[in-house]
Amino acid sequence: MIISVASGKGGTGKTTIATNLALSLGDAQYVDCDVEEPNGYIFLRPKIEETKPVYLPVPEVDLDKCSFCGVCAEFCRFNALAVVKEKVLVFSELCHGCGGCALVCPESAILEEDKEIGMVTKGFSSQLGFIEGRLNVREPVATPVVRTAKKEIEVDRTAILDVSPGLGCSAIEAICGADYCLLVTEPTPFGLYDLRLAVEVVRKLGISFGVVINRSGEGDSLISNYCREQNIPILMRLPFDKKIAFDYSRGLAIVSANPEYKEEFVALYEEIKEAVR
Repeated sequence: MIISVASGKGGTGKTTIATNLALSLGDAQYVDCDVEEPNGYIFLRPKIEETKPVYLPVPEVDLDKCSFCGVCAEFCRFNALAVVKEKVLVFSELCHGCGGCALVCPESAILEEDKEIGMVTKGFSSQLGFIEGRLNVREPVATPVVRTAKKEIEVDRTAILDVSPGLGCSAIEAICGADYCLLVTEPTPFGLYDLRLAVEVVRKLGISFGVVINRSGEGDSLISNYCREQNIPILMRLPFDKKIAFDYSRGLAIVSANPEYKEEFVALYEEIKEAVR
């Protein structure tokens, strides 16, 4: 089973929920799909066994063959190509590597050259499998790194995907194909606003989902009322606890510093299993 842990905003506690859920299951896989700022390794401390680069194919134009017809530039929805007189400008930072420009070129004047944009690392934290995608600094296109990280998932093990903040392309890529999506929120007006957006997206993707309230306490009714109106299950409430925050600041997972929480995360997983059946 693949479980994506997402939210509509940053700072709600996706990594907290994802790492502790993965640790509670033990024989599972944690996949850090927050490739622009992966931080799951801080809490899992994995032993890395393999690192592989991620490449993006970007166009290279053979000017001897090119007729400067402009078909490639017209095709590219990301404006990564521009034809100016007898010159073709390639903006590699805008290219998404779809290969469409090479396919539509009537002169077969476009080849693709691999550009390294990031890496995927694999290892273990005790029995827990660890996969991390990491985008190179200054690279704007994160989706290929997320896609490559997901390809490393072992089909016979439960995978917990730590999704990037927001609802951009990289987050959608991490959520798509999941069996279940956990939406992590906080009991604040900002948390509710972004939860509404996340719910709308996940419903359009047709993926089963439930909510986890992090820093639960005063203000929970804000989220509870919305979930009740929308018939959304609240699967877990993680309390607003100073000790949890202190342990987090030291890079300690909740279930490591507070073993009593392991049962709650296991119960969360059992509820997800029941919902997916």
